[in-house]
Amino acid sequence: MRRFVLFVCTVFMIYANACLAQAGKVIHDHGAADPSLSAEAQSQGENWAELNAEKGGLGKSTIKVMVLGKSDFPEYSNELVRVQWRANDPIDLYVLIPHGVVKPPAILYLYSYPSDTDHFTQKVWGESVTKGGFAAVGFVAALTGQRYHTRPMREWFISELQESLGISTHDVQMILNYLATRGDIDVRKVGMLGQGSGGAIAILAAAADSRITFVDAINPWGDWPDWLKESCIVPEAERAAYLKSEFLQKVAMLDPVKYLPQFTPNRIRIEQTVGDPMTPKDVQAKIAASVSSPESVVKYPDVRTQIYVWMTQNWWLKEQLQPSPTTPATVQFNHGNRALEH
Repeated sequence: MRRFVLFVCTVFMIYANACLAQAGKVIHDHGAADPSLSAEAQSQGENWAELNAEKGGLGKSTIKVMVLGKSDFPEYSNELVRVQWRANDPIDLYVLIPHGVVKPPAILYLYSYPSDTDHFTQKVWGESVTKGGFAAVGFVAALTGQRYHTRPMREWFISELQESLGISTHDVQMILNYLATRGDIDVRKVGMLGQGSGGAIAILAAAADSRITFVDAINPWGDWPDWLKESCIVPEAERAAYLKSEFLQKVAMLDPVKYLPQFTPNRIRIEQTVGDPMTPKDVQAKIAASVSSPESVVKYPDVRTQIYVWMTQNWWLKEQLQPSPTTPATVQFNHGNRALEH
């Protein structure tokens, strides 16, 4: 029952995010956004079109770290850490470490715009993602949740798509740099689960950083010319601005479709649900066709089937990462019941 509740809640969260994003049309319909970069963002000196964080200007950035709190549970600990490497953009990380495991492999979790960090504090989520001896690290993308501040309302995730994608792709790499300094996580074995916009960012980050050894992308966004033309998240009053050549050129190098062919079949899995409210059918088809092997694409005819598969099949990312020998409880997990981490 606990596992059932987890997966139902997670699916609800995914589609609630979609509804919230669509509701965002009311907020942003008051005027078409200017596709040019904001003056504040330009002053940071970060090249968002460059996937590699070091080449993009963050290579020598100092990582500021502040531990804000820690909660201990029987199975794991959950530490809230605030990290920062650019001005006015602190990032709250939720770092979950399973008890009784020495340097566990880690899985990064990045859900879609406009999700916030609330689910990272839920005990049922923490138990599931750390089960089997895995560390879990949750955070939100740029211009999302706790990171959306000090900006005018007309500047949001889509209007600043180059910034949202580029900064978040850099952030994933900087988060890995931070995790490497902790000493309690094996950063040689890192997986990343991304959903929606988080799936797009996971693909981009893995293309830039080989430390991300496996990616599970759930209904990832991409194929920007068609996605921006058709996706329901884009307010009609703003759509024309995002279809201009100037805007499309800025995000051309940040299109997951461009990088998917370079992934080996066993390194990535694309999960797609028919009728996903964020990604149009033809865009889903183009994303699937860009993957090097059809076997890397899992298609669900509906959400109900998706829930069933999540409840009955093995955790793909965890199987790929193969954790180090751990406590007896983890050994039992490896040979017994397993749940899918979403």
